[in-house]
Amino acid sequence: MSNEEINIAEQEAQFNEQEKLRREKLAALKDAGKDPFDVYKVNKTHNSIEVKGNFEELEGKEVTVAGRLMSKRGQGKVVFADLLDRDGKIQLFVKIDAVGEENLKAFKALDLGDWLCATGEVFKTKAGEVSVKVSSYELICKSLKPLPEKWHGLKDPDLRYRQREVDIITNPEVKDTFIKRVKIIKAIREFLDNRGYMEVETPILSPIAGGAAARPFITHHNALDIDMYLRIATELYLKRCIVAGFEKVYDMGKNFRNEGISVRHNPEFTMIELYEAFADYKDMMEIMENLIAYAAQKVLGTTKITYQGTEIDLTPPWRRITMVDAVKEYAGIDYNNFKSDEDAQAIAKEKGLEFKKDLKEVTKGEVLNALYEEYAEEHMIQPTFIMDYPVEISPLTKKKRGNEMFTERFEGFIFGREVCNSYSELNDPIVQRERFEQQAKERELGDDEAYVIDEEFMSALETGMPPTGGLGIGIDRIIMFLTDAASIRDVILFPTMKPQN
Repeated sequence: MSNEEINIAEQEAQFNEQEKLRREKLAALKDAGKDPFDVYKVNKTHNSIEVKGNFEELEGKEVTVAGRLMSKRGQGKVVFADLLDRDGKIQLFVKIDAVGEENLKAFKALDLGDWLCATGEVFKTKAGEVSVKVSSYELICKSLKPLPEKWHGLKDPDLRYRQREVDIITNPEVKDTFIKRVKIIKAIREFLDNRGYMEVETPILSPIAGGAAARPFITHHNALDIDMYLRIATELYLKRCIVAGFEKVYDMGKNFRNEGISVRHNPEFTMIELYEAFADYKDMMEIMENLIAYAAQKVLGTTKITYQGTEIDLTPPWRRITMVDAVKEYAGIDYNNFKSDEDAQAIAKEKGLEFKKDLKEVTKGEVLNALYEEYAEEHMIQPTFIMDYPVEISPLTKKKRGNEMFTERFEGFIFGREVCNSYSELNDPIVQRERFEQQAKERELGDDEAYVIDEEFMSALETGMPPTGGLGIGIDRIIMFLTDAASIRDVILFPTMKPQN
């Protein structure tokens, strides 16, 4: 066995012994009629932050606090302890004169991780720390598993994600990340609500996986005896809301894509899509950059952040550059020199670009997109909008005014990573059907992520959808940047994991 394997084995043996001792303590408590799991309610009066933040008002007054026992210090007739609750830690001062010899002995026998409630007067120690001088306490839940060693916390990445609750208990910075996540999402909703948007709910189960190019999760509805799909996007349903006359709508929730797992991808992720009637993709740029700046300012107090050691300025306006110009700048290839698909295919072969279909079937626009992804994308460190995508890869988008080879579409990038996608939405039902039919051909050629025709959506489009701007934002990725998280798993409470044996 290696030294590492020996250390792991020793730790496991130590943990198993501790668990055995904790269960023996629980049995002794039950035999004495003090079962901690028989406690149903705790009359807590204050949180730690309330006690420490209102010391002058509470000094000398009795409070009841509750939380998890995180540390114990002292011997003899006095014990100091730290109790962890939702807001932080509060120090307990347990003295034999106040609780009695038996209760002090029982307190010393408590294990780290146990849940307590404690009642006593608020005071300040000689060291100046606001504390509670305990007059009585109660064990309200026995922890049967030991917490990781306090100085190191839970460091193994796999264990951190699998045991997120322990990760949060032992690593305060992780708890802070998820508090920030809640605040960021709240700020995003606040920004849109203030602009007159209405939040709606769209189906998670659908008979068709539409609205994006992605592999879906498939399930089966027994009563209807049909296969259904977990949604990969909310786009088509939200556009039907625009048809219905709701001029500004958004849906923030989970999407599901049956694809790989990486530092940027989780099969279950949080997305917001918003649609505004009478707007176009330039309006969506203004919304995107101001929404992110608003959330950063609201939660962090600044629009200038540091991500993985790189300073990033989220202050509007963001850089705007066409895909053609980005490829020209970073790959040294001018798309305008492609006179035919064959010219583009020759460059693709020279550069070793790969596609999901035979190279002879690849178009100029598809080569342009592949060149961007290969040579330019990684350079989009500061917030940048890449504009005017080829029509072949944008089946739900209006063609660009003045150049029908492209569409009025942009994607936003930060630190070389896509964070949003937006269109001037295609609202011509005849052209939309043609685009869907072309996508059907792409599926026949082997692209299993190509769009399928949604006849219910087509019916809605034929009823009439006004000119509309649409925007989709990957919430998890935005939170990664605003919390300096290296992996998407660091900002998802319970990321998708392969089950352990």
